[in-house]
Amino acid sequence: MRQAGRFLPEYRRLRERHSLLEICGNAELAKTVTLQPVKRFGVDGAIIFADILLPLLHMGVGLDFVPGRGPVIQNPIRSAEDVEALRPLDPEESLSATLDALRAVKEDLPPGVGLIGFAGGPFTVASYLIEGESSRSFLLTKQFMFQEPVAFGRLLDRLARATADYMIAQARAGADVLQLFDTWAGCLSPAQYVSSVQRYTRAVFESLEGEHVPTIHFGVGAGALLEPMRDAGGDVIGLDWRTPLDEGWQRIGFDKGVQGNLDPAVLLAPEETVRREVSRVLEQAGGRPGHVFNLGHGVFPQAPIEAVHTVVDAVRGHSGRTE
Repeated sequence: MRQAGRFLPEYRRLRERHSLLEICGNAELAKTVTLQPVKRFGVDGAIIFADILLPLLHMGVGLDFVPGRGPVIQNPIRSAEDVEALRPLDPEESLSATLDALRAVKEDLPPGVGLIGFAGGPFTVASYLIEGESSRSFLLTKQFMFQEPVAFGRLLDRLARATADYMIAQARAGADVLQLFDTWAGCLSPAQYVSSVQRYTRAVFESLEGEHVPTIHFGVGAGALLEPMRDAGGDVIGLDWRTPLDEGWQRIGFDKGVQGNLDPAVLLAPEETVRREVSRVLEQAGGRPGHVFNLGHGVFPQAPIEAVHTVVDAVRGHSGRTE
């Protein structure tokens, strides 16, 4: 959950000299950033340093990351013709830096530490393409979905194909786990998700079955979508902090794993509160196998490093681990 981003001083020093796109485009720099939280906290997994929108740079989309705004699309999707103008993605050629970073990180990880590759879900990436930047209402996205359903479906189909190819390439480059971040799917009603999105997300997960790599499926504010997201695919379903972990797991089914779900804001609380909230999440998991402890979303840049150490220590203490 954005382990290396923004709150680590070593990452901030690197960002003083390099932009996000420069780091993502340089395998050695991406490797360095990926390993920073592993070295500092001794966590059980490393997530490759990349961004869910990187594939768009190689599909004919103008993309920049603007301070204070985040990702900005220079030629947003506004018509069926814009959808057809998107180029196919060849990840081995276009995203070779990320794949090389995966291979390099894999060689340097301590024994027993897993390497997570990831990509954005078709709907989430489409929302950036249509809105042109981050959104709270997703009004343009829903308008396009309602007014141009055929073009919207074509867009998600193209993104699903590109996403599947990219994630397969990551698995073959050494990723032990693949996570699909359908971050903004929670803006949809269950009926909208099932009718307009689910089939394309399912196509991604079905394409990954031959790689025999565990998969994680995550969305923010997606408590109403747990069942249809489960049905779309993923060995593990990510839960944000809005859904009690025990309730969410029961709805998903205990044959699936769950990931989550400490509120990231808890990291800003006193140490005793952090430990209490970690224990609450672990108690809701009930010691059942298949729980990947994590935050419910990304680490805030204001999070003190000591709080992250506290979380790691509390989780290990609860499970009887010392390292």
